[in-house]
Amino acid sequence: MNVILLKDVEKLGLRGEVVNVARGYARNFLLPRQLAEVATEGRVKEVQRIDAQKAQHEARSTEQANEIAETLGKLVLRFDVKSGPTGSLFGSVTTTDIADEIWRIRKIRVDRRKIGVDNIKRIGRYTVPIDLFEGVSAEVKLMVVPEGGELPPEEELAAMEAAEAAEAAAAAAAAAPADAVDESEWELVDDAVVLDEASVVEVEENAAGEIDDVVVIEEPVEETDSAEAAVEPADETTEPDSAA
Repeated sequence: MNVILLKDVEKLGLRGEVVNVARGYARNFLLPRQLAEVATEGRVKEVQRIDAQKAQHEARSTEQANEIAETLGKLVLRFDVKSGPTGSLFGSVTTTDIADEIWRIRKIRVDRRKIGVDNIKRIGRYTVPIDLFEGVSAEVKLMVVPEGGELPPEEELAAMEAAEAAEAAAAAAAAAPADAVDESEWELVDDAVVLDEASVVEVEENAAGEIDDVVVIEEPVEETDSAEAAVEPADETTEPDSAA
């Protein structure tokens, strides 16, 4: 069935697009979560009318594109978003959000697919490139601000991101199997790996150069105390007494 997307949906489409999806997917996922609406004839015509109206405000020549680029270069778009203590967003700022905000404050239409940024998932300051016309581009500054607050200094933002990365690494390490081999400690020697001073393993790689198997070819040897030298047992048999 055909639906009109009300929000950007990853691997499906951008807000405002008419897409064809399985009826069960629409009824069980898209519609209940208000990610889409049924594409009735009236609603499709309305979307097309709005899109055509906006199209009159996009660059259609190099001269127009240069004028728009100059205008966009002076903009600073602000997005107040919900975020966690380490700066991660509860959601993301998408290219559709950026295009809609440019339209809202300047009535300039830009192609969402020509906004050169992935979905923004952290608070911070961003400079986003936008292709406007052949050979003409602009850069727009963005501020993604925690809701009800202000952006901290760059040093604090970097520290928050580093703290989140460290937390994620610790969680991944805790979830790793207890008997997993830490490859970071391996020392490569030709086609073998030295795990410690006394054990060597043979490495089998696949066509992609990834390790497929590791086989121990020399087991660690326990050292013996030098004072415990091997002593031949004394012969307990005695010769018969010659005097007997």
